[in-house]
Amino acid sequence: MHVDHTLSHESALHTSWNNDHEPALRVESGDVVTFECLPDSGTRITSETESADLPETEFVGHHLTGPVAIDGAEPGDVLQIDLLEIEHGDWGYTLIRPGETGKGLLPEAFPDPYIYHWDLGEEVAPFEDGIEVPIDPFPGVVGVAPAADGEHSTGPPRHVGGNVDVKHLTAGSTVYLPVAVEDALFSIGDGHAAQGDGEVCVSAIETPTTITARVTRRSDLAIDAPQFETTGPFTPSGRDEPTYATTGIRDDLMDATKDAVSAMIGHLVEGRDLTREEAYVLCSVAVDLKINEVVDRPNWVVSAYLAESLLE
Repeated sequence: MHVDHTLSHESALHTSWNNDHEPALRVESGDVVTFECLPDSGTRITSETESADLPETEFVGHHLTGPVAIDGAEPGDVLQIDLLEIEHGDWGYTLIRPGETGKGLLPEAFPDPYIYHWDLGEEVAPFEDGIEVPIDPFPGVVGVAPAADGEHSTGPPRHVGGNVDVKHLTAGSTVYLPVAVEDALFSIGDGHAAQGDGEVCVSAIETPTTITARVTRRSDLAIDAPQFETTGPFTPSGRDEPTYATTGIRDDLMDATKDAVSAMIGHLVEGRDLTREEAYVLCSVAVDLKINEVVDRPNWVVSAYLAESLLE
């Protein structure tokens, strides 16, 4: 594959959104760039980090590679990102960060910090009790600089992209981002080896990644929020196969979501040799949340899907 530029986190690292960040690289529309990316926490988490270390660990924001200035990009344009190739590292981790931070879907049910370390293969990540999680890496953060001046957290997703955590943005996908500032100022990172739709415990399988992408200015398009093209089928593991699901039924979608995930955790603890923390981690990296209906008021239905092949 022809690559026009390579950008390393060693020379192009930032942990916030700011339209005043100096570009680490300037490219022409249509150029291909390889981005070398750290995990979301940078070097603060290593393979030696233990659960007891987490309260003393400072988390400052996603460690992103960029920004890249695209010549000619102007507010109102669209930046097309063709994700050509994504390579993951040989290790990863998943965190539970509850307590005062209130991180994750169920912070009250999981009050203690927890870390799970993964040894990653090419196609699967071995878990507990013989479970293997399929790997299909993607960047959790794909975005351009916001129009508003000043420093902005990388935590919440934004209309210009950012921490969208869409598991389908794998190699072969195309992302479209609305440009808000001159030159777009594109950044990428937060590599995930695997993630369920929902990322419920606040992290996926976080891992270093090397991402090769083509960046193209599109003045013929106009969008207000990220859009993307990708391939299916959209079953929990990316394949057509038997699935087990738990449901939550409430008059509030978040409460229904919590019920569905709590039921899946219970199902995994009772049916497999997993701790509650391990079950929560598995939900975050392999269980897909789906809204089944939002029309039969006053209650809505959310389900948590897990491919049965993971449990064979």
